[in-house]
Amino acid sequence: MTLVATLDTSFDLLEGETLLEGLERTGHEVEYQCRSGYCGSCRTRLISGEVRYISDPLAFISRNEVLPCCCVPVDTVHLEVARTYEPEQPSLSEELEPQSSLDFNKS
Repeated sequence: MTLVATLDTSFDLLEGETLLEGLERTGHEVEYQCRSGYCGSCRTRLISGEVRYISDPLAFISRNEVLPCCCVPVDTVHLEVARTYEPEQPSLSEELEPQSSLDFNKS
């Protein structure tokens, strides 16, 4: 797993996940269209670090930009992206009430 830092949080990228998928999973809203590197909609500023492209992007990118839809970090990266919502996390401390069984034989 590789560490990804954004303007307001950081997270570990999961195995097999693109930067875009990791950003979406952690509550970052990144504009996208194609998820293949040809439209350039997801163009994001890379503050530091290095990425490797899964497929060569067809969209133009500057030296300090990446297309998160088709790349993975080589090492820790810092992106200029802000979180737009808090992803819903299951509460592990929540007590569950047992469900009473259903008796379908009663009339």
